[in-house]
This record gives sequence, structure tokens and C-alpha cells, in this order.
Amino acid sequence: MTDETWGLVQRELRNTIGQNNYQTWIEPLEFSDLSDGVVTFFVPSQFVGNWVSQRFGDHILHEIVAAGEPARRLAFRVRPAANDDVAVQPKKRPPQMPAAEKLPGAPLDDNFTFDSFVVGKPNELAHAAARRVGEGGPATFNPLFLYGGVGLGKTHLMHAIAWELKSRDPQARVLYLSAEQFMYKFVQALREKTMMDFKQIFRSVDVLMVDDVQFIAGKDSTQEEFFHTFNALVDQRKQIVISADCAPGEIEGLEGRIASRLQQGLVVDVHPTNYELRLGILQQKVEQYRNSFADARIGSGVLEFLAHKITTNVRVLEGALMRLFAFGSLIGREIDVAATKECLTDILKTSDKRATIDEIQRKVSDHYNIRLSDMLGPKRTRVYARPRQIAMFLCKRLTERSLPEIGRHFGGRDHTTILHGIKRIESLRETDRQVAEDVELLMRALQGN
Repeated sequence: MTDETWGLVQRELRNTIGQNNYQTWIEPLEFSDLSDGVVTFFVPSQFVGNWVSQRFGDHILHEIVAAGEPARRLAFRVRPAANDDVAVQPKKRPPQMPAAEKLPGAPLDDNFTFDSFVVGKPNELAHAAARRVGEGGPATFNPLFLYGGVGLGKTHLMHAIAWELKSRDPQARVLYLSAEQFMYKFVQALREKTMMDFKQIFRSVDVLMVDDVQFIAGKDSTQEEFFHTFNALVDQRKQIVISADCAPGEIEGLEGRIASRLQQGLVVDVHPTNYELRLGILQQKVEQYRNSFADARIGSGVLEFLAHKITTNVRVLEGALMRLFAFGSLIGREIDVAATKECLTDILKTSDKRATIDEIQRKVSDHYNIRLSDMLGPKRTRVYARPRQIAMFLCKRLTERSLPEIGRHFGGRDHTTILHGIKRIESLRETDRQVAEDVELLMRALQGN
């Protein structure tokens, strides 16, 4: 395999796993050779090699094979220094950094601004809170913690905050990065014995923004450093913005003291979109995509059809519209609803299979031959409690709804009750054959398999 081929593979990986993951984990890889079906890469540390192998190994191997190379597996090796006398020592960062642009964070997407964020009832509180943080000044609530499912706008709001802060004060030291990048830089500092530099960088910023903080759960050393960094910044009255896929108390493996600190500010649930919000997003994107596909025409009723059909993930919704524009440009005719169904068969099929909380509750109550009102009500006998817990488990597994939202559909139960029910079924599936069979049968029925 040539360096040119590896370059092509890297470009495909960037599109597949995202810019943040690519910059943190793929960019440091150095292609060495391909011999007897084994592709060897040099890595900065064994930790990086193990992490890449576990998380992205299949992606890398797939793209290499797709490029026509006879690869069977990957190998990662730490490059040894040529000799101790001439080995280049890692450069230490200066203790003071003159400009925010020098901070070792992730790049900001210039499409993710407040102007491009469509506001509706499900996200109006998150948007208002993000706007307030973007105004700068003394931290009103610290931290701001945004949580919700994939593709609901958390990362968009974080980027928008950073852009707004920088526009108001170009010298503001705003550091945005993913939790995985924080972990990588922490481990790198340990390996290179530059922890003082690491602490200086992360504890001297004006605003620290960490995306997908759930990824540090279970990483004891990283959590320890994150905890001390968090406390140091709060003591200095510096703003912290955090995002995750669920509320602090629901992140499995996250230390209790960190969850407690994360809840001391404003915790905002970014709710799933409703029809009106999805339609508004599509209407805005139409104006944007027309610049790239001037000859494409989207017919009447198409946007309304998409807003009804693709309900869970804004990224999928936007990607579907982009595909329609490209399709329309290629075939040279207006895209109507019939052509939309033809072009988006795979996406629509997946969307049609996604169950709702109401459907899950009805299906479970029918399966156990009990009234829906009894399953959702306060009765605690096993004949009602077990189906209720199974319904909770299926709602978490088959939908992208948060625990608080699931709780609201189960008679206003607290998210801790929902979490207990989910964990109870997870445990019983390992020990109770009947529960395992019931869950499997219900999942197949709800997914249309």
C-alpha cells in the first residue's frame, strides 16, 4: 500500500467517523508497510494503538480493503527513537499562550452558529441558555450541561457559543474539545511527563467546553484530572459547558462527585424535535442547499413528507434532503413525493421500523394480557411491575428518548425509577430464561423482524 492510497483511506475515514475522532485518533497514525496481509502503523503510544484498534480497527480495515489492498488485519507499533543521543525530545508548550487560537482544541464548524440554529418548543430552553452563555460576562449558571439523543443540536449549540464568545472578545481563551480528546491529551501528558503544561493549559482558559462527557466514564485517572480541572475553573469563576447523551446522574460509570458537580449549574434536556421544528429546519436547509444545487427542484409536499417520516435525528433529516438535492441535480427533473420515496428507500425503511413509547407500552400490555392503565399505574405486584419494567427497558433500547422523558410517559415516574427498572431487566435477561425470551420476542415484534 502506498502513502497515496493511505491518504485516500484517511479521507474516507474522516467522512465516516467524523472530524473530531479523525483528528484525535487517525491523524497521529503513520503508515509503515503492508506485508503478508498485515498493515502496520506507527503510533505515538501503546495506549493510542489499543484504542484505535478497539474503536476504529474495523473501519480502517474496511476502507483499506475497499481501496483494493490485500489486507487481513492491522498491527500498531510504537516507533522507537533512532538512538538516545539524537532522539528529539517532545517540545513543552509555553506556560502562557498569547492567543485563544493556540489552544489545543477541536476545530469549530462555521456552519454551527446561532443564526443557523432553528428554534422550536423542544429546544427553546437549551437555545436560550446557550445564548446567555454566549453573551459572556460573569457565569450565570456554571456549568451549563446540555443532554439529549444523537442529532438533536447539542454540538451545534456548543459551537455556536464558542463562535459568539470569540466574536464578542477575540482574545477570549475558549477551549472546545471532545471528552475523548481530553482523555487523549491527558494520557499524552502523562507519557511525555508534561502534566504541568497540561494543567496550565486547561486551568487557564476563560471557557472550557467538553462534548460527549460520557466517554470519560469508567476511566478513573481521566475522571480524577477532569474533577480537579472542573473545580479549579469554577473557583476562578470561569465558565464551563458540558454535553452528554443523558443527564449527569444517568451516566453509568461516572463518579458520584463528578455527577454532583455537573448538576450544580443548569442541566437542560434537549428534547426530540416535533413536526413544526423539523419542517422549519428543512425550510432553512433548502435555502442553503440551493447554493450548491441550483438546478435541483424540490416539489410540493416533499418537505412535509420528510418532516413526518424522519422524526428522531436531525442529521439524518438534513442528510436525506441533501441526497434529494443531489438526486434532482443528476436526473434533471423535479423531485416529487414519489421520487423521494424511491431515492430514500433505506432511510424511510429504517424510520418506519422505529417504535414509539406509546407503541411499546401497548405491545407489552397486550403481550401480558393486562390493561395499559394498570401497567402504567401505581400497582406494585409482580404481575404489573415486571411488564412495566420490560416496557421501560424496551423504551430505552428502541427509542432515543431520555430517562426523564420515558418517566413522564410512565405516570410521571422519576428517572431513577426508570433506570432501576432498566437495570433490573438487564440483570434478569442473564438469569431468567422466560424474561429473556419475552424481551426478544417483543423486540422482534416492535422492530418488524
